[in-house]
Amino acid sequence: MGVVMTLAGIVVIGVGLHDMFHTLLHPTGQGRLSRMVLTGMWKVSKATGHRLGSTVGPLAMVAVILVWVLLQLLGWALIYLPHVPKGFMYSSGVDPSDYPDALEAVYLSAVTLSTLGYGDMVATDLWVRTASPLQALTGFALLTAALTWFTQIYPPLSRRRALALELKGLADSDWAGSVDDADPAVLTRVLDTLAAEVVTVGIDFAQHTEGFYFQERDPDLALARQLPYALRPRRGPGILRGGGSTQRAAAGTGDRPAQLRARRQLPAYRW
Repeated sequence: MGVVMTLAGIVVIGVGLHDMFHTLLHPTGQGRLSRMVLTGMWKVSKATGHRLGSTVGPLAMVAVILVWVLLQLLGWALIYLPHVPKGFMYSSGVDPSDYPDALEAVYLSAVTLSTLGYGDMVATDLWVRTASPLQALTGFALLTAALTWFTQIYPPLSRRRALALELKGLADSDWAGSVDDADPAVLTRVLDTLAAEVVTVGIDFAQHTEGFYFQERDPDLALARQLPYALRPRRGPGILRGGGSTQRAAAGTGDRPAQLRARRQLPAYRW
């Protein structure tokens, strides 16, 4: 029975660490367990009319971290349970017979995972004494991973909001309506910058999938609301025909590099 509990504990610990790795370190950032928790939190928020507002994303991340903590807590408790109480020495005033063995194992796991080390339970079994420092290291790594996760999500959110504001600025100035009369050098520069930002935000979404669950309270910062304007330039008659006043302006000025850039790059931005 002890061997079965130990193996079960190792499996539970491995599931938690595997999900942490795929969520925080894997290029795609797609841990199955964390994705289930994030999706579940979003469904709850949707069912309640998104009353949580912009807090649903941070709350979902906190829920994922709590799941990771519980997996480590329960996994190590299963490893300790077969050795409680005979494999431990208790301080004076603590009678292990007053508490269930399962509760003692969970208590020891929580104290070791949080690196508190009260010293009221000291392992005498060599196997437990060897494993306990590994759990302390796991707890320290879990704390570091949680802090790192929160700090690395906000730069992608800032880039997403910046792109949304840039698209809103272009929409407010009716930039798409003046494409045919724009300077080709300025036009290509704007399109190059905009395309690079779109690609960057796309990569952010691929690597930080938790960003999908961050809802913007301000509609001006909501990329889903502003992104359709990126399709407006393809409606410009000059771009669709491959000619128009944009390329004629480049030819009229005799600016050969600008003319070549207009012919080569404008068709590429038919979003």
